[in-house]
Amino acid sequence: MLGLSSLKFPPVVKTEINLVLVLVTVLGFWTRLRNLSYPRAVVFDEVYYGQFVSLYMKRVFFVDESGPPLGHMILAFGAYLGGFDGNFPWNRIGAEYPSSMSVWGLRLLPAVCGALCVPLAYLLQLELGSSHYAALGASLLILMENSLIVQSRFMLLESVLIFFQLLSFFSYWRFYNASNSCSRYLWLIVAASSCAGAVGVKYVGVFTYLLLLGIASVHTWQLIGQRAVSHVMFVECGCRVVCLVVLPVLLYVFCFYVHLTVLRHSGPHDQLMSSAFQASLEGGLSRITRGQPLEVAYGSQVTLRSSASQTIPCWLHSHKANYPIRYEDGRGSSHQQQVTCYPFKDVNNWWIIKDPGRQELVVNTPPRPVRHGDVIQLLHGMTSRFLNSHDVAAPMSPHAQEVSGYIDFNVSMVMQNLWRVDISNREAESEVWKTIVSDVRLVHVNTSAALKLSGGTLPEWGFGQLEVVADRVSRAHHSSLVWNVEEHRYGTSHEQKEREVELHSPTHIDVHPNISFLSKFIELQRKMLTVKQEESEHKYSSCPLEWISMTTNIVYWLHHSTNAQIHLIGNLVSWGMANLSLAAYQLLALWYLLRRRRAIRDITEASWCQFQRVGVVCVGGWLVNFLPFFLMENTLFLYHYLPAYTFLLQLLPAVLEHAHTHLLSGKSQHRAGCVSAFAGLCSVYLCYKSFSPLTYGSPELSANQLQALRWQPSWDILYRRP
Repeated sequence: MLGLSSLKFPPVVKTEINLVLVLVTVLGFWTRLRNLSYPRAVVFDEVYYGQFVSLYMKRVFFVDESGPPLGHMILAFGAYLGGFDGNFPWNRIGAEYPSSMSVWGLRLLPAVCGALCVPLAYLLQLELGSSHYAALGASLLILMENSLIVQSRFMLLESVLIFFQLLSFFSYWRFYNASNSCSRYLWLIVAASSCAGAVGVKYVGVFTYLLLLGIASVHTWQLIGQRAVSHVMFVECGCRVVCLVVLPVLLYVFCFYVHLTVLRHSGPHDQLMSSAFQASLEGGLSRITRGQPLEVAYGSQVTLRSSASQTIPCWLHSHKANYPIRYEDGRGSSHQQQVTCYPFKDVNNWWIIKDPGRQELVVNTPPRPVRHGDVIQLLHGMTSRFLNSHDVAAPMSPHAQEVSGYIDFNVSMVMQNLWRVDISNREAESEVWKTIVSDVRLVHVNTSAALKLSGGTLPEWGFGQLEVVADRVSRAHHSSLVWNVEEHRYGTSHEQKEREVELHSPTHIDVHPNISFLSKFIELQRKMLTVKQEESEHKYSSCPLEWISMTTNIVYWLHHSTNAQIHLIGNLVSWGMANLSLAAYQLLALWYLLRRRRAIRDITEASWCQFQRVGVVCVGGWLVNFLPFFLMENTLFLYHYLPAYTFLLQLLPAVLEHAHTHLLSGKSQHRAGCVSAFAGLCSVYLCYKSFSPLTYGSPELSANQLQALRWQPSWDILYRRP
């Protein structure tokens, strides 16, 4: 009874609630989510991302070279929650959404991420060592930033990227500042997962990840130097490596695993991928290749696809047209039958694998497979010309040999039509040539040159098809040398007429080539990083230097009959103050460094460490999210600057607080500093209110009111006069 009497009943749980944090969180959700379905029309890049969302809803494979699939998956998940079935033609900006379509669901998750950035800014400031006043200032600047609100309220990805970036830094500093306990590693896991999320949304997120990884490396190096924790140092370092290096990589790969698992149907971007990749998708090429023989044999009828890294695929091709006797530059040719690479499916893409020692063009029973190192002949199925090469300069690549379909003109030009099979991805020296999965080089026996797609385009006499040459292996680019069998059948017809009919019909043998997830992941990753669509000028494209002064804007949406419109325009007051804070921090850092070099300590060591911490995160975050765009050749827009600008907004209150604490002396100066900060915050609010009609699209403004909002002469603000 004595033990029971010592227990308190009823049990009581005490907790502290930061009402300021709750308030800014509520305001964040209110500014981002209110009237989210307006306008019920496609807004700017929703026309771009909406196409991928529709493909997700239909489980159709696609490739987006602008970034990894996590961002599209998040948008698609919101669309799924809203009941979107993918049936909407994303063909133009301003197209009206049907009444049955949940626009709110399409825009929900980006808006939620944008709203959560407000409390994250507050919490990150606290972890960086700032006061609650500075944290409140940072959250209010994010809250009232018009450009961030606009970008959050539509089916776009910048708000998702910024959310993961802020969450990664907040979680890491929460881990770093926490007392030594196992539970603090949960924050490190959250930080690592957020880094993977940032990279998974857009590739530019990798720079934020590298910055955080650099900060963690410095902290780990400092940990190694602490003798007091030597007995747990290796465990601590190992945990950090696993969490910050291994875990993000695994999560990034898992993102692609989900992506490839969900998108199992053939789609519009299949042609970018290899034959093996295409055959793994339902429909498309798999419908053509399903049931075809796996092992290439003597007598096989095949189409050979080039593995060269280019946007448009092509197949080895020939037709009843000869090379001209002389080219435009006066060089002579063999005048034999043209051999090209043709970017369309065609019956003239079929070739027959022939044994040089035998005459038959059919597959024996049992089939005799072709192996690595075998010497073969390739006979064109429709014209019965052998694939040939000789010491004649190619038409567009005179340094390489011409490839032709041999015609005996009864001149001193002997047939040289033997080719050695070289399987580059073989696992054994006697490996069999397999359909789709084998990467093959065809080496000309007489000259040791390899069959190659040169990349040149033939002129009118060659019908604009792609040039095929034979080039020395040491001079040729690897991917342009490699060919693989895409379509394949076992030939059964002895006569040419019967064979031509056979080439138009499919065959069915139950052998299915497979491709592993890792192979698909590597191939898709390579395509996303190397294949670029043609860039074109856009009315609202801009360069990075224009972003700093915000001399550019973007019209996101314009009502078809009124002056209601939405623009990507930042809060000009906070924009200017953020730039000033960057300059002020750099000057202060230079001053302190020079003074410390002379052994003069103007501030305490703790204040100096906190000053450095703010600079590494805020200035470093601005740099890694801004400078890479100077090296990019893509079409750039103002919204690309928003992640970098978010870090500048974090810097502003920290610099003001540092000045108030360490640079101002006396009550009058402190009072003047507080009044100035409050006046600046009021100016930010007034600017936010002034541009709210262009942020939310309502209320509609008159032509004179719109003209009055043109604070920069370079801004493009549209209006209709009555």
